[in-house]
Amino acid sequence: MSAGDPDAALAAIFAADGPLSRVLPGYRARAQQREMAARVAQAIRERRVLLAEAGTGTGKTVAYLVPALLGGGKVIISTGTKTLQDQLFQRDLPAVRAALELPVTAAVLKGRANYVCPYHLGRNLNDARLPSRAAAADLQAIARFARRTRSGDKAELGVVAEDSSAWAAATSTRENCLGAKCPDYGSCFVMQARRDALAADVVVVNHHLFFADVVLKDEGMAELLPACNTVVLDEAHQLPETASDFFGESVSTGQVLDLCRDALAEALASAPDVRELPDRVRGLDKAARDLRLAVPRKEARIPAAVLEQDGAFAQAVERLSRAIAVLHDGLEALAERSEGLANCARRAGEVIERLARWTDTDAAEVIRWVEVFAQAAALRMTPLSIAGPFRRQLEGPPRAWILTSATLAVRGDFSHYRDELGLADADTACWDSPFDYASNALVYLPPGLPLPNSAEHTDAVVDTTVPVLAASGGRAFLLFTSLRAMRQAHARLAERLRAAGLDLPLLLQGEGSRSELLERFRRLGNGVLVASASFWEGVDVRGEALSVVVIDKLPFAPPDDPVLAARLEHLRRAGRNPFVEYQLPHAAIALKQGAGRLIRDEHDRGVLVLCDPRLLSKGYGRQLLDSLPPMPRTRSIADVAAFFSGAAK
Repeated sequence: MSAGDPDAALAAIFAADGPLSRVLPGYRARAQQREMAARVAQAIRERRVLLAEAGTGTGKTVAYLVPALLGGGKVIISTGTKTLQDQLFQRDLPAVRAALELPVTAAVLKGRANYVCPYHLGRNLNDARLPSRAAAADLQAIARFARRTRSGDKAELGVVAEDSSAWAAATSTRENCLGAKCPDYGSCFVMQARRDALAADVVVVNHHLFFADVVLKDEGMAELLPACNTVVLDEAHQLPETASDFFGESVSTGQVLDLCRDALAEALASAPDVRELPDRVRGLDKAARDLRLAVPRKEARIPAAVLEQDGAFAQAVERLSRAIAVLHDGLEALAERSEGLANCARRAGEVIERLARWTDTDAAEVIRWVEVFAQAAALRMTPLSIAGPFRRQLEGPPRAWILTSATLAVRGDFSHYRDELGLADADTACWDSPFDYASNALVYLPPGLPLPNSAEHTDAVVDTTVPVLAASGGRAFLLFTSLRAMRQAHARLAERLRAAGLDLPLLLQGEGSRSELLERFRRLGNGVLVASASFWEGVDVRGEALSVVVIDKLPFAPPDDPVLAARLEHLRRAGRNPFVEYQLPHAAIALKQGAGRLIRDEHDRGVLVLCDPRLLSKGYGRQLLDSLPPMPRTRSIADVAAFFSGAAK
């Protein structure tokens, strides 16, 4: 890039007949994309923090890749999911590199659970304790894969399902990895991936890995970050939630049971003569399972103070603490026998320390709570605010930080996002989508709907939606803010479609993986998918297969969630308005994400159906509507029918 006029050089790259047009299918020059690239280039030159909101269709990935590659130095790009990570590494990055004709090397780095661990695979290969013959067969397939693969990345082994229980026996965790003391260290796929990342000019990671590395100093980022000139955090609207997870601490029954499994395997291999050690393992195993049973709920997030009023729960935590201490003493006494036993002793000590911190009721600036699942429970500590911890990650040698997403601001205002992450000094920029929403989209606000907290609301949403589906011929997502409402709506919609004589394929979240359901939806062409949070963001269905998105309620987070409730109370005590300053901006960003499923390219047409009457009855409703792309609004089903009738002409 010309040092004299960098903006002119960028403009030439993004021109209609520039190098990008020769490698990107269907490339169109967009002023928004070129302007974003110029601001990213400026931030890289000046080592600044830039918050960049770019509406759907801007082409933000290419907008940051071009200046990042031209800027030189090492670049780390983190995105929201492993799927997007693979897309970036396998498709977007090679295309831009080819267009710019730059000899840039790239590597993808995932968490250690994505790579086969030769040590644990060898230990567990003939283990009869696998839950089924299918799992044993999967483990054998993984062993054959391990002998022929260079990367060890489980994404390359399609014949074994990603959720197969065999992977737990064939991969490592941060807790059970032996590191440089492992006898299979020389053939470690995780270490090979780290070496590739250290040598590459551009490293593609995901947010979970990025924060695990930065906070836990575990996966190699401790070495990558100091040498880095530019960090790009894509899908940056996810960062507050991800950062909250990683800046906190937890002790889960799953972690404890994994420790029990590993300790028993190491005891049998390195201390078969010590008969009391398996008894100590079994004692801890029972204490962990009893802790889960002490919370008589299936799935919930509960403040610690509520559960601690129950003597049975407090006793279960105490029994867990005693059992882990007993096992730790036994492992410590045998630690010199093997690296595996020493590692288990260290892990037990870490659990003891975290349990002690969790049971400290006087801990300041943290939220103590419990999350329960069908078969597990986790004792969690979350920072009251993540602004300080996140801001500290940006300290150190000057480098550029680019945080970008389609949804960071509320009507162009980044105040909420900046406050949440402690980025008061960050530069900001916002570009609207280049799509013609005024001509190609419509917002339908159905009249006469009951309030969203009423028992009749979900049925009313379905009844309101049926005429829309009749007009559109299906091709719809129905997105619900709770699983309960989703299931209720699915059952009623099946009845109402039959009654209306509408033969439309009806799909339900959970009937298959998200990727499988999306593939079926696209293939059908007239499907109706009833779903919840899993399809609220990160889903891209282009073309006529998706022409209606129905949202049942404004996506306000449940106010009884222990983390949210504590943060709202903290704001209230500080004399601030938690609804205006926290809940409303969060809902606006989430609503934009859900609405963003509708129009995915310049040829898409569709109707967004918003079924929450508060959008018109409450003062804040206009703020939420105004945060959406500029689509015309109607309260008439006749306008919806006319919209689709016009689309068919």
